[in-house]
Amino acid sequence: MSRWIEQWDPEDERFWNEGGGRRVALRNLVFSVVSEHIGFSVWSLWSVMVLFMGPGYHVDPAGKFFLVAMPTLVGGVLRVPYTFAVAKFGGRNWTVVSALMLLVPTVTAAFVMKPGVSYTTLMLVAALTGVGGGNFASSMTNINSFYPLREKGWALGLNAGGGNVGVAAIQLVGLAVIAGAGAGHPRIVLAVYIPLVVVAATLAALFMDNLAPVRNDTGAAIAAARDPHTWIMSVLYIGTFGSFIGYSFAFGLVLQNQFGRTPLHAAYLTFIGPLLGSLVRPIGGRLADRFGGARITLWNFLAMAAATGLVVAASQTRSLGMFLPGFIVLFVLSGLGNGSAFKMVPGIFHKKAEARGLTGEAAAAWSRRLSGASMGLIGAVGALGGVAINLAFRESFLSQKSGTPAFVAFLAFYGVCFLVTWAVYLRRGAPAAAGREQAAPAGTAAYAEV
Repeated sequence: MSRWIEQWDPEDERFWNEGGGRRVALRNLVFSVVSEHIGFSVWSLWSVMVLFMGPGYHVDPAGKFFLVAMPTLVGGVLRVPYTFAVAKFGGRNWTVVSALMLLVPTVTAAFVMKPGVSYTTLMLVAALTGVGGGNFASSMTNINSFYPLREKGWALGLNAGGGNVGVAAIQLVGLAVIAGAGAGHPRIVLAVYIPLVVVAATLAALFMDNLAPVRNDTGAAIAAARDPHTWIMSVLYIGTFGSFIGYSFAFGLVLQNQFGRTPLHAAYLTFIGPLLGSLVRPIGGRLADRFGGARITLWNFLAMAAATGLVVAASQTRSLGMFLPGFIVLFVLSGLGNGSAFKMVPGIFHKKAEARGLTGEAAAAWSRRLSGASMGLIGAVGALGGVAINLAFRESFLSQKSGTPAFVAFLAFYGVCFLVTWAVYLRRGAPAAAGREQAAPAGTAAYAEV
């Protein structure tokens, strides 16, 4: 059965409210969340597998940090081609294919996960799980096309937040397996997820749609890559999503190596931060819809710096009672920032469209075209920030046997992100579109409302 929609204009309120647009978009959003959720779980697989890796695997803490960084690296790189796959093959079609591709890393891990396996083999299999990270880019690009600008913050936040919960979900499954069967049975985790991958692909095939008006546009990709806002927002997204995914993968290892927690104790705690950070992401998008993404993102970075300061103090004194609340608050703030920062992207390009003299549907179409391409690049760079976090932890524990130097570096980076957000998007008199279109009206911040 054909699932192609030939006409789609969500900015037309009559079409959206009376012509079935909202209903169709919501249906696609629901099943996009399901697929992306499983994708994130598979992407996070090795943050759980390392908890099962006892002495028989002969992998030291530094090796484990490098192991969990590998899926982040591959997932970040894959986000670029995954972004354009939606327009090439159709959002529904690519969701089905990308979901089925998750069988490769899960089935392979089921075969190799046992004591005595070589570290090289583990690295290769961990790299395969990067396909789960690519799902985010195609899913966000697809949902961005379904929703009008006025509701993108909520829709993108819900789509991403529902996916992000996959990190916590697989960690909960890992906890249940370790608590119930012991740390010698990692294959049970895989036995849970392999059928879920098939279910996600089947649901996408049955209930999602392709949008014919969304076409692959190499010109949009080149224009997005040349636009300075793409790279500025990439830096900010490193601070939010890079933190979320990097901390999610590293949390259990930090608890084991800095605070001496057992795999079971670590598993009891690791899911809390990713779960809360995922659940608040739609709230970050909703707040951005109401108050402006730039404002929410600015103050969120200040709060992240403050929370990191608490974590640094706890790390220095090895106070688990102070470390846990501080780190969990950091997760929550990274989730809020994810929602607000991603809402900024379509808003920025809509402002740029208006600065070019476009109005109405012409402005909306130009914005969708550029923001969709930009999101893939921003998502890719943001995910690579997770690699940097795990490598920073690796070096920190190798040199100082502590995560403190890494946390100090993260604090400094959040300060940089705060300043960049203010200088580019909220400073009065900031240029409206990187200096190439009209200047902002005197006495106003050009992007305060995005």
